[in-house]
Amino acid sequence: MASLLLALIYLAFISLGLPDSLLGSGWPVIHVDLNVPVSYMGYVTMIISGSTIVSSLLADRLTHKFGTSRVTVVSVFLTAVGLFCFSVASEFWHLLLIAIPYGLGAGAIDAALNNYIALHYSSKHMSWLHCFWGVGTIVSPFVMSYALTSATWHRGYLIVGILQAVIGVVLLATLPIWKKTGHESLTATNEKAIGLFGALKIKGVPFLLLGFMAYCAAEATAMSWSSTYFVEVKGIDEATAAQFASLFYIGMTVGRFLSGFIAGKLGDRKMILLGSAVAAVGIVLLFLPFDIPALALAAFIIFGLGCGPIYPSIIHSTPFNFGAKHSGAIIGIQMASAYVGSTFMPPLFGLLGKNIGFEFMPVWFTAFFALMIVMIEATFRVTAKARAAEEGTL
Repeated sequence: MASLLLALIYLAFISLGLPDSLLGSGWPVIHVDLNVPVSYMGYVTMIISGSTIVSSLLADRLTHKFGTSRVTVVSVFLTAVGLFCFSVASEFWHLLLIAIPYGLGAGAIDAALNNYIALHYSSKHMSWLHCFWGVGTIVSPFVMSYALTSATWHRGYLIVGILQAVIGVVLLATLPIWKKTGHESLTATNEKAIGLFGALKIKGVPFLLLGFMAYCAAEATAMSWSSTYFVEVKGIDEATAAQFASLFYIGMTVGRFLSGFIAGKLGDRKMILLGSAVAAVGIVLLFLPFDIPALALAAFIIFGLGCGPIYPSIIHSTPFNFGAKHSGAIIGIQMASAYVGSTFMPPLFGLLGKNIGFEFMPVWFTAFFALMIVMIEATFRVTAKARAAEEGTL
């Protein structure tokens, strides 16, 4: 039963990844069709991420009250509604309005399922969980590329919306399986949530949040702007760029799949450092002053490969660093901090790119990865000292 439940959680994470790469892969055409500047994608992603921040902060309370299974099913259907609405949008303000339910659907499911896997499964399953998220992000750019060559970008959203709805139906039909596991984190509980301010008082949490935000800012920039980078910097046509945008997701998904085999041996901390080293190779390739599209493609694949283990390893280390009792609340605000990076940094990158050119992308990646490494290392050091002090008083 536990294996079947794990398969359902993997399916839920495919649904979580499906919408994430859709807007970026289609934006070079969408902004022209809606007659808005290329930088306006930042406003849409800002609202999506802002809504996700709200639902992430509420995730711990929602899970305590309704259980992870119900939160998951409702969130998937809410995202499907947003996708269907995107498929009929004809004005830019429509996108801004639809972005609210679209974002609300992602935050709660992300926090609830990440906490469940971190508590009840090994690090390899956390890596493979996010590998399945990557499967969703890989599918969407190809769907959008097909839609752009055969119809319009609206069809891309319609197809992905149908896929999302089908996954929602499967999860709804299998709700009894979730209840049979007996884990409290899947069902409603009377245990009181510590809340946002209670979690922030725990030593090391501010470092964790800043480091996670920095990583997600770099990742979200690659997701949102890689297609535009290929068009504006490398002169690739829009439909091809939409396909090339999937290379970052492919690299990241492969990285998460491979890291699942070694994460248990190396541990979360070493996996974060290893991933950062590989990502640095991809960044260096982007710095090279050669106008060769193939080199840029290789850079994004390697950068994605390095990014692969970082996100799941940071999440999986949370119960170890801060204890299982508070992991739900902390992972919830981790998701919120992630979307703070996703909300404000890609729009800023878009504005800077519009004014100074998108060629500065590798500088952007370098700055945020440096901040991430410093803050995450500080988190491990502070929590290790706190555990040592606590053990000394026992």
